[in-house]
Amino acid sequence: MTGSDLRDWYMRYAEALNAHEFDRMDEFISDQVLLGGQPGTRDDVVTVLKGIVDAVPDIHWEVNELLFDHDGIAVRAINTGTPVKEWLGVPASGASFEIVEYAIYKVRDGRFVQMTNLHDSAEMLRQLTA
Repeated sequence: MTGSDLRDWYMRYAEALNAHEFDRMDEFISDQVLLGGQPGTRDDVVTVLKGIVDAVPDIHWEVNELLFDHDGIAVRAINTGTPVKEWLGVPASGASFEIVEYAIYKVRDGRFVQMTNLHDSAEMLRQLTA
């Protein structure tokens, strides 16, 4: 894929995330994938995403920056949401969060084969418990 193709493809992935269309993840994620350097599966990713949406139904991923290098993608996104039940050990209080996420991906044959992300968890917990 060219950089333009990767951009369009990644934005379709972000749209599917924000629409909570997790049944579409087979379009984007290989059956077997490295997750933060550890072997995993597409089902592992979907399970995590469903858990997030269960606790934070209004979760939103806003892509702010995308960089491409051959089969690699780097992303800076803003994640926002308001948990409606206990999440990450914090009871729901009506508090919302807005945090930065950095993600690095490798794509092969039109699907992610490596997915790594970093969130400012300490800032999110601060916002949810303030």
